[in-house]
Amino acid sequence: QVQLVESGGGSVQAGGSLRLSCTASGVTYSSACMGWFRQKPGQEREGVASTRDGRSTYAEFVQGRFTISGDRVKNTLYLQMDSLKPEDTAMYYCAAKDGWMCPLRVRMYDYWGQGTQVTVSS
Repeated sequence: QVQLVESGGGSVQAGGSLRLSCTASGVTYSSACMGWFRQKPGQEREGVASTRDGRSTYAEFVQGRFTISGDRVKNTLYLQMDSLKPEDTAMYYCAAKDGWMCPLRVRMYDYWGQGTQVTVSS
């Protein structure tokens, strides 16, 4: 059974940084496709970044500011978020999927965490 547990969310001022963590069980970070998604109130969930086998994909709105990475020993996925903006405020979710493809498409992911809230104030 796959379990994904996010942590690291919180409140920060604009320009600040946060690092989100996603501890995985039942799926191996180093061989699976894993990603970060976010959902703002009243909006659809959207892709932020995904990674598989050392290759990463980022949404345009986070390129240059966010970095996705992982720790094989801890089987943990990270999202380093720098230069945060108020519009980054959202619930952030970790997700994993089976198969080779690793897109930023919500519907293609099979497993989801409960989410961690990120709030950026101006």
